[in-house]
Amino acid sequence: MSTSTSALTPERILQRLDWQVIRRLDGMLQGDYRSLFYGYGVDFADLREYQPEDDIRYIDWNVTARMNTPYVRQYVEDREITAWFLLDLSPSVDFGTAQNLKRTVLIDFVTALARLLTRHGNRIGAMFFGSRVERTIPARGGRLQVLRLVNDLLKQPHLPRASFTNLTPLLEGALHGIKRRSLVFIVSDFISAPGWEKPLTLLNQHHEVIAVRLWDPRERELPDIGPIIMEDAETGEQLYVDTHDRKFRARFAEAARRRETTLSETFKRAGVDMLSLSTEEDMVRAIVRFAAFRRQRRRR
Repeated sequence: MSTSTSALTPERILQRLDWQVIRRLDGMLQGDYRSLFYGYGVDFADLREYQPEDDIRYIDWNVTARMNTPYVRQYVEDREITAWFLLDLSPSVDFGTAQNLKRTVLIDFVTALARLLTRHGNRIGAMFFGSRVERTIPARGGRLQVLRLVNDLLKQPHLPRASFTNLTPLLEGALHGIKRRSLVFIVSDFISAPGWEKPLTLLNQHHEVIAVRLWDPRERELPDIGPIIMEDAETGEQLYVDTHDRKFRARFAEAARRRETTLSETFKRAGVDMLSLSTEEDMVRAIVRFAAFRRQRRRR
């Protein structure tokens, strides 16, 4: 997955991922692509009293208040999935190696999943986010929809570094803009100002939300390469540091661990599963590992 997307057309990217990702996923998932998600394509059917094993996200609080006992909504499965990609295209996603930026991983993932979904008759839409929601692609089906999405991603300009990203407007835009219950992928490195936790929780109460976290190993641990100038991927602020300093590298790694812990706790509180995608890991293995985790948890 190290091939740069900058010099390729949407058609060539799709062809490459058909061979490198989608065919392998089909084989490793044994065609059961829906094992990746399970709250998909459902319509309201009825209400019944809450049972201990029920998902609390389906509690109908209005009915619960009237009846003075918990009630949950029941849904019937619809064969069609409507999936939305909430895409963080802020400056920090342009971090990585020359061969594989986080943005490259984002494009590959979105292309592969969009193709996988539309190939089975489902619809996909997207919201592009920089410092605000800059573009919304309405949900439609078909191969042409995938090509349009990839084309718009390739044409999306790289934003200048200015201020720290705040994901709240993206999540609030999805909360108000996506009407029908959908499968929602939030594709981001989640380097953001605080405040997005509440709209994430609210979004997950209305839809099935999967957080796709983009990261690069150099964001977690600094190599010992001597004096360097570090630059904030969001603001462009520069700092001279000496990576020979073992204590500095240890402080950097500890700060990264704290960020990881905080992020994991945020997703857990919101009831959102996280798919972790590194710039240096095979994407297919990461997706299959995520699918296995979801299947195992469903059996409990």
